[in-house]
Parts: sequence; structure tokens; C-alpha cells
Amino acid sequence: MKKKQDRNGFSWMKAIGLGLILAFTVRSFFFSSYIVEGQSMSPTLQEGNLLVINKIGYQFGELKRFDVIVFHANEKEDYVKRIIGLPGDRISYENDILYINGKPFEEPFLQPYKSLFTENQLTFDFTLQEITGEETVPEGHLFVIGDNRIGSFDSRHFGFIQINQVVGKVNLRYFPLDQLDISF
Repeated sequence: MKKKQDRNGFSWMKAIGLGLILAFTVRSFFFSSYIVEGQSMSPTLQEGNLLVINKIGYQFGELKRFDVIVFHANEKEDYVKRIIGLPGDRISYENDILYINGKPFEEPFLQPYKSLFTENQLTFDFTLQEITGEETVPEGHLFVIGDNRIGSFDSRHFGFIQINQVVGKVNLRYFPLDQLDISF
């Protein structure tokens, strides 16, 4: 009877150990948690929001315009921003309207914020060439901007980011619970 208990105990320990290894692997290589710091993505994301970042899925599918991503800004910091420009894009803003390759694009995620700025523009006018010296987004790079256009430190200030800086795509906001969301 003692041998059977020992085998059952060992089986449980193997199952728990395997579960922990599997959980660690999934968390380390496929998904990660992220805490939003600052207001650069307001009103979409607020300081203290907890996010789940998909680290692998974006590598199998292309990053898309308007995806919200987390990327390594430097050795110590990660930023969360929205992709505005993809490789080859010509970007400009005029009278609060985004133009990509000469065509106007709507940014519905900015509507809650734009309603607060009835007298002033939310996104000041610029062309890609004025702020980066480039006419188009270079191959292997992205142009990213925070939704809080007035209070965001983004590609308008530091230029393009390399695609290999991307940690992952934001898939889920899970805290606070009343703001649970999967679409940004």
C-alpha cells in the first residue's frame, strides 16, 4: 500500500512540475503581462491598466496599421503605442486628418478625445519628411504614435522604430475589470 501512495505522490509531483514548466514556457515565449505607465495612450489605455501582450502571434501574422503594440524603447523601458505607418507609407496630418499615401484615414479610436478639443487640433500638422527627413517609412521600420497626441512621446519625437524592437501586440486589457476589452 505504501508503494502505491508513493507512486501516486510522484505522479502528482510530475503533473504539477510539468504544469509549471508549461505555464512558464507559455508566459515567457507566447504571452506577457504589461502595466500601462503614463497617459500617452489615453483615452484608449489609462495608467495602471493591465494588458496581455501576444508575443508570438504578430510574428505569424503581419503587424497591421492601428495595432496597439509594446516595443523596447531602450534597454530599460518599453513603450505602448499605436502603429500609424508601415514600411513604404507616406504619412502626414493636416487639419487633424491622417493621410497615408495621400488618402485620408479615419481614426475612430480618437473620437472620445477629439470631442474634448473642439477649439484646437488634437494632432498638429506635419509631414513625415518634416519630422524624420524621410519621405516614406523605411523597410523594416514602423511609425508609431500614442493616442494622446498632445501628451505622447512617440515617432514624431524619436523617429521610426525597428520592427525587431516590437515585443508584441496588445490583445487584452484585463484590469480594471470594468474596462475589460480586446479591441483597441
